[in-house]
Amino acid sequence: MAELKTTPGEQDARAFVAAIPDEGRRRDAGVIMELMARATGQPPVMWGSSIVGFGYYHYAYASGREGDTMAVGFSPRKAATTVYVVDGFDGYRDLLDRLGPHSTGKACLYLTRLDDVDLTALEELVRRSYAATR
Repeated sequence: MAELKTTPGEQDARAFVAAIPDEGRRRDAGVIMELMARATGQPPVMWGSSIVGFGYYHYAYASGREGDTMAVGFSPRKAATTVYVVDGFDGYRDLLDRLGPHSTGKACLYLTRLDDVDLTALEELVRRSYAATR
């Protein structure tokens, strides 16, 4: 079985965010990191080399494969900040409608600029998603 590449590491999440070269992306990452810490009550932990995660989620598939991942997290990518929610977006339509400009994948929320986002809606989405994985 393949070994997971995205696992918790020793790198300091705050130092990672402080070292983001783009000022706007660094500012957005700092805001999201504090928002997620508040919403989850968990400290930021680096998962792999570029994802900041909060809390743990144990998954098990019918195939027998199982493991641990972060309950929620984000990555300040070049094109957009990616917010990871393990439980996907079913049941969050009310918050997504309020959120502002975004796009979604199965469990990824893509935010280009945090200035255009309703942070109250984002924090509630993170809070609900975290609670659903506990």
